[in-house]
Amino acid sequence: MITRYALFEGKVKEGETDAFRAAVLENILPKWKAFPGALDVRVTFADARDEGAPEIPMILAINYPDLDTVEKALASPARAAAKAATEEVLARFFEGRIHHHITQANEFRL
Repeated sequence: MITRYALFEGKVKEGETDAFRAAVLENILPKWKAFPGALDVRVTFADARDEGAPEIPMILAINYPDLDTVEKALASPARAAAKAATEEVLARFFEGRIHHHITQANEFRL
């Protein structure tokens, strides 16, 4: 299985945490769930970690069965809709950047 993570590194604008979370759940999450082949899409709202570490107010994770499915999802029209929804919410509520990570979990069977 392949998991693609988007780590939102930065901060939510002052006093906008509740509105940011609502916009993510109402506008961003449904668009990413529409990705073809996505097995699971989840959002985790996190807080600042150790002192001096960057704030990670949100982590978006999408599970796919394999890398071919990831490639098809990223090339689909659903990506444009998800990206537009994400950019609109970030422009209103977020100051920071997004880091993308891909991890692969290999299953070994006897």
